[in-house]
Amino acid sequence: MASEFRKKIFWRAVVAEFLAMSLFIFISIGSALGFNFPLVANKTSTRSQDNVKVSLAFGLSIATMAQSVGHISGAHLNPAVTLGLLLSCQISIFKALMYILAQCLGAVVATAILSGVTSSLPENSLGLNALSDGINAGQGLGIEIIATFQLVLCVLATTDRRRNDVSGSAPLAIGLSVALGHLLAIDYTGCGINPARSFGSALIANNFENHWIFWVGPIIGGASAALIYDFILAPRTSDLTDRMKVWTSGQVEEYDLEGDDMNSRVEMKPK
Repeated sequence: MASEFRKKIFWRAVVAEFLAMSLFIFISIGSALGFNFPLVANKTSTRSQDNVKVSLAFGLSIATMAQSVGHISGAHLNPAVTLGLLLSCQISIFKALMYILAQCLGAVVATAILSGVTSSLPENSLGLNALSDGINAGQGLGIEIIATFQLVLCVLATTDRRRNDVSGSAPLAIGLSVALGHLLAIDYTGCGINPARSFGSALIANNFENHWIFWVGPIIGGASAALIYDFILAPRTSDLTDRMKVWTSGQVEEYDLEGDDMNSRVEMKPK
C-alpha cells in the first residue's frame, strides 16, 4: 500500500476516475432529465422519457470516458466494476477503496452541478433510482444483480489479454453493455448497476428509500461475474499467495489459462 501511495501515477489514476465519473454522470443523467425541456411553439412540452435515448447516453458516455482515461486509471467508473477487478486480482485493496471514494465524490459533485442547471425543471428527481409500481424489493434486487452481472462479465472478458480473438473497441463493447443494462432495467428500477451513480442522486435529492438495493444488487452481480469468470469460465493458475501479493502491493501479476498457451492478461490500465 505504501508503495502505491507514494506514486504520482497512482494519484493521477484516482483523479482521472473522479473527473471521468463527473463527466459521465453529468452527461448521462442530464440526458434523462432533459425530456421535459423540448420547445414546441415557444412553450415547453411534456413528453415521456425516451428509454433508448437515455440508454445510449449512458452507454456512449461510458465508452467515451473509457477511451479518454482508460490508459490512466482503467476507467472503472463504477464501484461494482472496481470490486470485480479486485476479486479478479487486478488491483490492490487500497486502490479499490480510493477508486470507489473518487467515483462517489465525482457522482455527488456532478449531480450537485446538474441540480443547479436543472433547477427550473418541475418534479426534478435528479435521476433518482426507484422501484416502479408493481416491483417489490426482491424483484428490483434481482434486476440489478442480472444487469450488473452482464456488465462486469463483459468488462472482464473484453479486457482479458489472454484472448487473441477480440477485435474492435473494448471501450465501445463495454459502453454497449451499459446501454444493454439500461434497456433492461430502466422500466423496473431506473437502472442503477452503479452504486456511485445511485448514491449521488440519492444524496443530493435527500431520498434514500430502497437505496440499499442499488448497492447490494450491483455488489452481488459484480462479485458473481468475477468469481464465475476467473474460476469457472477462464480459470487461472494462481494461488492464494500470489493473490495476496496483488491485493496488498498493487503489482499486477500475469496468469496463464490452465492448459493453454495464450498470452497473459491485460486490463484497460497501465501496470
